[in-house]
Amino acid sequence: MNRGILQFDVGEQVELFLLIKSSVKGIASNGKPFLTLILQDQSGEIEAKLWDASEEDVKNYAAQNIVKVSGDVQNYRGRSQLRIRQIRPASPADPVKISDFLETAPVSTEEMMSKVTQYIFEMKNPNIQRVTRHLLKKHQQAFLEFPAATKNHHEFVSGLAYHVVSMLDLAKMISGLYPSLDKDLLYAGVILHDLGKVIELSGPISTVYTIEGNLLGHITIMVNEIGKAADELGISGEEVLILQHLVLSHHGKAEWGSPKAPLIKEAEILHHIDNLDAKMNMLDRALVRVKPGEFTERIFALENRSFYKPTFHK
Repeated sequence: MNRGILQFDVGEQVELFLLIKSSVKGIASNGKPFLTLILQDQSGEIEAKLWDASEEDVKNYAAQNIVKVSGDVQNYRGRSQLRIRQIRPASPADPVKISDFLETAPVSTEEMMSKVTQYIFEMKNPNIQRVTRHLLKKHQQAFLEFPAATKNHHEFVSGLAYHVVSMLDLAKMISGLYPSLDKDLLYAGVILHDLGKVIELSGPISTVYTIEGNLLGHITIMVNEIGKAADELGISGEEVLILQHLVLSHHGKAEWGSPKAPLIKEAEILHHIDNLDAKMNMLDRALVRVKPGEFTERIFALENRSFYKPTFHK
């Protein structure tokens, strides 16, 4: 089995086909243009610089293009970087396609959809159940394909659904410990909290923010979607307001992007479940890249900390 880009150690030579996830043009201190490339395969991604980039290079090495690269992995300011020695665009004769390079959730979409459907089926409140089912059905295909973010956590194909299923399982366990929680609200909040990302983001490949994403954001988008769903279903009442509050408050604080702080118990728990699952995903993805006895790269979203992998970890 071929090794992925993240399975090469610093100092090793690399010759691989990789997908360009993003390509950003910059100007070096000598006044010459360069490209910052994020290159990916199913193992993950790595940054590379293409110096003295021509206009043709900018076109050839744009996002969503496959390239063949040879070079070596080096350490730059605590992060792995690929130093390019040779690079060329993939040709039609090369036996590669974009799907070969996409990292995907470790669970099938069929299994994830089955689990989410079961959680909706368990809801007792008909208004909460109907709004949740309506919105999931409306956005089902994108929900199963989209990442949960462009970076930091669950930024892979089907990452959004995987994040939601993990959170639902957490919500179920926490509800067992604290029976006073309203499971219907908590499950609906988990399913709906990030569903606006199917409009906020462009899709599962080379993901960027859409116009709606930049101008409104997934929280505002979803609050509007809940309101529209309630109107279409002829539902009125406090449940709609509370569902909107769950979405509005799930980031926890204004400085973290929440228009409102959590003001009901289920909203507070939703915020902590979301935060826990996102952080665990960041940590797992960083720690799998290092050997026992080593520190990870700095994780920006975790206060720029490097985490240590104990020597007795497998």
